Amino acid sequence: MELSDLGFDPWFEARTGEVNQAGHGVARISAVDRGSYLIRNETGEVPAELAGKFSFQVESPVDLPCVGDWVTAQYYNDGAEAIIHGLFPRKNFLRRKTAGENVDFQMIAANIDCVFIVQSCHFDFNPRRLDRYLVMADDGKVEPIVLLTKTDLIGRDELEQKLAVARSTAISARVLALSNLSGAGFDEFQEMLAPGKTYCLLGSSGVGKTTLINRLIGRNAYDTKAVSGTGEGTHTTSRRQLIALDRGAMLIDTPGMRELGLLGVGDGVNRGFEDILRLAESCRYADCSHEHEAGCAVRAAVGDGGLDEDRYLSFIKLGKESEYHEMSYLEKRKKDRAFGRFIKSVKKQMKK
Repeated sequence: MELSDLGFDPWFEARTGEVNQAGHGVARISAVDRGSYLIRNETGEVPAELAGKFSFQVESPVDLPCVGDWVTAQYYNDGAEAIIHGLFPRKNFLRRKTAGENVDFQMIAANIDCVFIVQSCHFDFNPRRLDRYLVMADDGKVEPIVLLTKTDLIGRDELEQKLAVARSTAISARVLALSNLSGAGFDEFQEMLAPGKTYCLLGSSGVGKTTLINRLIGRNAYDTKAVSGTGEGTHTTSRRQLIALDRGAMLIDTPGMRELGLLGVGDGVNRGFEDILRLAESCRYADCSHEHEAGCAVRAAVGDGGLDEDRYLSFIKLGKESEYHEMSYLEKRKKDRAFGRFIKSVKKQMKK
């Protein structure tokens, strides 16, 4: 296997001089689990840890390697273990706000050619949650494709209705329905996976991501727990990992996300609602907030039925959430930098 088979293309080759050092090899992060890493190179996977200097220089979780990243590594113990020294620039990424009250970024994956946003046609189907996933993808400049799974649990009319809703939500993205049980739509999905390209699965717990992976590799290599009383599966994946498929494509599996907070995605929110942006061009005021101004074309469209009210409210909510979290994040970074300067000054005084 060559590095190019793992996605190391001319874009990364051109940046090797910025990162690599003599005696270090190039590898890709294939799994991250509570601060421990697996890296994949031409010969296979190797456990790795961060070099002390690397860890010391990290100022934010964004600076830590995530699944899909390319890194430089120094091998020891006859190549059985490695130390990560450098991180290549990222082509693109998927990230969210960390769960809970802490306002910071959590990296999901990097260097992805396409993200499959998976929603079940049964209890998980949620257009407003789909909005969030689409904004996340747009923020990181990753092409999204929407997968509606478990089509066997609903009737044909309901499926057509959900497909229509998904297409009106993901306006510029492809939408595909499939069933892991009957195999309907699976061949079309598999044809999307090109050798040397990297794909990512995003979705809530129990929507069928693990079953889909098992079907792709042709065996039950990954455990799927029993189906719950609602007809949905239960949480299985516990870490982010990159899986090399037999046909040459790579697939990043991720744990189901209970929280999907957005941080720093102002432009992503706008681009994720192209229909609203087009309406906004006709607003009386260029800086219209679309909430209370006279002559607002967006609110007028809601009033006459041209724009779904739930979609409008989602647009307003996501914009405010992103702005609020961004302000909190900038304030946090300001305090962190001030504290860092304080620590450095104390160390200097102690050396005198």
